[in-house]
Amino acid sequence: MAELKYKTINSLKWSALERIFSQGIQLILMLVLARLLGPKAFGLIGMLAIFIAIGQVFIDSGFSSALIRKNDRTHIDYTTAFYFNVTVAILFYVVLFFSAPLIAKFYHQPELELLSKIIGLSLITNSFCVVPRTILTIAMDFKSQAKVSVLSVVLGGAFALFLAWKGFGVWSLVAQTLTVSMCNALLLNIITKWIPGLFFSKKSFLYLFGFGGKLLISGLLDTIYNNMYQIIIGKKFSAANVGQYTQANQISSIPAMTLTNIIQRVTYPMFSHMQDDEDKLKKNYLLTLKLAALFIFPIMAGIGIIAQPLFFIILGPQWIDASRLIIILSFAYMIYPIHAVNLNILQVKGRSDLFLQLEIMKKLIGVIVILITMNYGIYGMCFGLVFHSYLCLIVNTYYTKKMTKLTLKQQMIELGPVWIITIISCAIAYIGALHISDDALLQVLLMVVIAVVLYIGLIFLLQRNLLKLALSIRK
Repeated sequence: MAELKYKTINSLKWSALERIFSQGIQLILMLVLARLLGPKAFGLIGMLAIFIAIGQVFIDSGFSSALIRKNDRTHIDYTTAFYFNVTVAILFYVVLFFSAPLIAKFYHQPELELLSKIIGLSLITNSFCVVPRTILTIAMDFKSQAKVSVLSVVLGGAFALFLAWKGFGVWSLVAQTLTVSMCNALLLNIITKWIPGLFFSKKSFLYLFGFGGKLLISGLLDTIYNNMYQIIIGKKFSAANVGQYTQANQISSIPAMTLTNIIQRVTYPMFSHMQDDEDKLKKNYLLTLKLAALFIFPIMAGIGIIAQPLFFIILGPQWIDASRLIIILSFAYMIYPIHAVNLNILQVKGRSDLFLQLEIMKKLIGVIVILITMNYGIYGMCFGLVFHSYLCLIVNTYYTKKMTKLTLKQQMIELGPVWIITIISCAIAYIGALHISDDALLQVLLMVVIAVVLYIGLIFLLQRNLLKLALSIRK
């Protein structure tokens, strides 16, 4: 058990470093490219995001999760998953290639035909990453993954910046996607030194798909729902509007998704080792929830309050609408890691059937919210997204309560104080900074300093045990 604890903490460290560095670099690159390219270029790529995302879900089909969960996995399982991944990727790309004219016609954007054919090639290269990355995850080797991810992002970003500087426009973003994908595939396979066999096991496939199939459907529902906003905005408004929303959504989601990714990649294998020990699983589950809230709540609220002055400084007035959307979306993504921890429990317990039921229910609610709010413009849709996020947390905890005996009320008691402290700290910082100065840069500095001092001070006074717990993790 001591070895598992060491592996978990070490994995958490490297997984965190990988996500923080790679996402941090991506964020910086995104801001520079946004300044150079403008909203329309990002809007065109945003319109294609759903097709690439759906393809990625089909390629994985839940096989990586099934492999991680299976304790007696063999080379046959890995090889079967590999050939499935690559075959599906090729088939999906063929469908995308011949659907390209229809995509361009749907959005009334002729440029999308060639763009979709080229950017879709990333799906094939991505399929070569699934098994090697899964092997490293099972070994809890996040150090190697961190090196691969950061190097790929740097190389892809540098190439995109060069092309953007030379005036290649939206093709800079396409080149970035392809470069990152190819670098990931090459480096992961070099590091793992894994070579597939020349066989395909029907028995292995049936097992992997038996578990992963339900996650596939769940993943498809999640992907389609998450991209519905780009589809509706792209259809009803313009590519520039899609670009504004896409940027706002990406920047709002980066911290939440980064922490969620860290938590899921580390706690899923950790929880899997504890799945037969109910008390230990519940204790670590609650600990993960509390630590996630301690960090993500203030980060997301902080991004919300500094968005407008910071965007004005870095990107200029052409992106001001995106900054306003970030203020709204930050409250939706604030609880995203909490959702993820709850859902992890269902997968660890092998209840992919409940996972699927839950996703169907949440997406149905989400579609209703979208249909109601779409007539109120982009801002109305974003407020609807916030409402949906908090409503779905209630639904999530109803299901996970059956696995952990931890009710919604208990979660609110544990997480509520941190949420309240966050809102108070950021509200005072925001109002105070606006009253003190009209200078955008000074406003950002004041908001950050005031919010950080207030938050840490209030946590120290009111949630000292949680703060001590967080500090003890590194020991």
